Amino acid sequence: MAVRRMLLVGRYRLREPVGTGGMGRVWLARDEMLDRDVAIKEFVPPEWMTDAEKARLRDRTLREARSAARIDHPHVVKIYDVVHAEDKPWIVMEYVPSRSLHQVLRDDGPYEPEQAARIGLDVLEAITAAHRAGVLHRDVKPHNVLIATDGRVVLTDFGLATFVDDGSVTGPGLVVGSPHYVSPERAKDGASTVEADLWSFGATLFATVEGRSPFARENAMATLMALATEEPDPPRRAGPLTPVLTGLLRREPTERLTAREVEQQLRAVTGMMTPYRGHATVPGQRQPAPVETLPEHPSAPLAVDVPPPRRWLKVALSAAAAVVVLAGAGAFLLHGKDQPPRARPAAVLPSSVPAAGVGGFSPVNCLAEAPAGLPRTPQRGADKLRGDWALYPGWSYFAEGTFHIAVPDGWSYQRIGTTLCFRDPSAPRVLSVDASRNPKGDPVEACRDEVARLRATGNLPGYHQYGISRVPALTRAADWEYAFDDRTGTRQHSITRWVASDGKGYAYALLTRDLDWPANFATWGMIVSTFYTGS
Repeated sequence: MAVRRMLLVGRYRLREPVGTGGMGRVWLARDEMLDRDVAIKEFVPPEWMTDAEKARLRDRTLREARSAARIDHPHVVKIYDVVHAEDKPWIVMEYVPSRSLHQVLRDDGPYEPEQAARIGLDVLEAITAAHRAGVLHRDVKPHNVLIATDGRVVLTDFGLATFVDDGSVTGPGLVVGSPHYVSPERAKDGASTVEADLWSFGATLFATVEGRSPFARENAMATLMALATEEPDPPRRAGPLTPVLTGLLRREPTERLTAREVEQQLRAVTGMMTPYRGHATVPGQRQPAPVETLPEHPSAPLAVDVPPPRRWLKVALSAAAAVVVLAGAGAFLLHGKDQPPRARPAAVLPSSVPAAGVGGFSPVNCLAEAPAGLPRTPQRGADKLRGDWALYPGWSYFAEGTFHIAVPDGWSYQRIGTTLCFRDPSAPRVLSVDASRNPKGDPVEACRDEVARLRATGNLPGYHQYGISRVPALTRAADWEYAFDDRTGTRQHSITRWVASDGKGYAYALLTRDLDWPANFATWGMIVSTFYTGS
């Protein structure tokens, strides 16, 4: 990759990516002027955003630097510089050799209550230092807590931060955060408060000792529905931390513990009566503890966005819920209950009954050698779907037979068997659609059958399954997310959704390199939200 050797502003030499998310990428780099390692955050906006939205996101990136620079604390990552290159801002930060708390929990298991309390005290100090500086973090989660190799605990990624007295830069109705760790009021109303940060801290502390978030469910939609309608799961391993967790995770913000009350209770758990200034236990010194875990996708953004003055396409998944998940297991774009007239979202249904056509329903079909002939470019669809409901710029509808789906402009397509393969000409991404599936059978069982078929034929080397789950808001549907190695050894990542609608069965899927998957959450969200059947 040529970009690895890029030299920013004649000073910072990029080495390799060390982290990525829906809104940016973090690089390990070398400051050649001061001869030290630094971490540099690259601004990478989702491709579906308009220019105005990208400008707002650039503003937020710069605000991240200003927010974090206001905080001088040993448990907050230091900001060194902000530079402009390649027509975008790059934030130069302290490099902390570490693993994220999320990685530690995934690899080593949860901490014992006293160790979790010590980590919690460090994170709480960072949060309260930010609040004293007038800064709300708005995205406290295990991914943004670093456990350094020397045991130091550091809160990072103030990318969603805002000044308490300065409002939001994300615009009307836009909420960005992680569904597993976002507070109920923030998910519902976009409210950003000290109490919301403390709720997210409580969810993070819960994960530290339990190994999972307090609302972890089989898929993202179920997590959001639980957040809206249920109480948090009772802790099972927390012991003396239980009162802290239940006190922080109360639904009503005014009823939650204050930072001071939390500090006192955490110190009681650790047995420390004076301010703690030590470090947490180095992760490598701990023995993994058994814990029941469920798949999470907390790095994906959760967004509620109804940008004026145009009305953008929205799909209602439930009359009872005021939100809709546009990406079943990735990023989330949440909208209100309005729905375009006569534009019914289709559910994708896998079938355990042999399907029409050959080759199954996986997008792996599209990795096979293409038939002779040049790919055709999809005809650009109408800008509007119904009335004044419009797609985001850069997308057009592709219609064939009984289904319609939004496809990024400029993508080509070929038919391989019964599968339509849409390809990005500038990146290794494939959108596959098969409208010939059998609409009968159980969706989850059919996905499992497809896994067994593909593995038996050797088409999924290095297979890792993230989950097969029903889509709660749809009558008969399932999502299947997984990773595997292609013929060249490149790690691939895919999610497939099956829908049964009007007596027909459909399957559509997005496949990218695993490295690129986090940056494609929004793409999958757009695809899910725009697939529908009928005239």
